[in-house]
Order: sequence, then structure tokens, then C-alpha cells
Amino acid sequence: MSSPPSSPTTPADAAGSEPADRVAAAVLAVAGVDGLHGGAHGEVATYLPGRRVVGVRLRDPGCAVHVVLAWGVPIAGTAELVRRAVNGLVAGPVDVTIEDVSPPTVPAGPAS
Repeated sequence: MSSPPSSPTTPADAAGSEPADRVAAAVLAVAGVDGLHGGAHGEVATYLPGRRVVGVRLRDPGCAVHVVLAWGVPIAGTAELVRRAVNGLVAGPVDVTIEDVSPPTVPAGPAS
């Protein structure tokens, strides 16, 4: 049985051999990060054959990471955790941009 194909903007294997996939997986593993963000016009991405990794732009040196944070997490502290998570994966500076904050979750009311 074969697995379904990945979408053009989703890493095929989050821990794959591509540096952008490893950066994306490390960022998404940080507590308080709800997702990666492609920027205002979807321009923040690393293009790979047949797909792209949205929210990660590799540069020489370093990289840029654009994220969506969970509601209520400390912005500066979470950005620093993202920087630390990616720092060992790329040579050079890691620029973190907070593009958005997820809306607060509304607790479910009592069951009727």
C-alpha cells in the first residue's frame, strides 16, 4: 500500500534529508508555534523539485523563518526558542518573523 502524495507546500518527510524540511520540523516542534507562514503573498518559501517548504527561506548564510504563534504564548521568548531550535541546523543567523497569532480557543460548553 502506498502513502498519499504530499501537497506541494507540505514536506514529504518532516525529518527528511532536505535542510528546509529539517528546519521546518524543528520549528514546528517548538511549544507555542502553531504553524509556518508564507508571508503576505506566499513569498517566504524554499523551493524544491515538485514542492516548496512554506515559511522557511534558506539563505547563505542563515535562514528566515516565518511563524504563526498560539494565542497567549510569550512572543519574544517563543521567537528565541525557534532561533535556538534552528541554530544548529544552519550556518549563520536565524531571523524569526511572527506573521500571525492564532485566535484563542473557545472552551466547549457543557454537553446538553
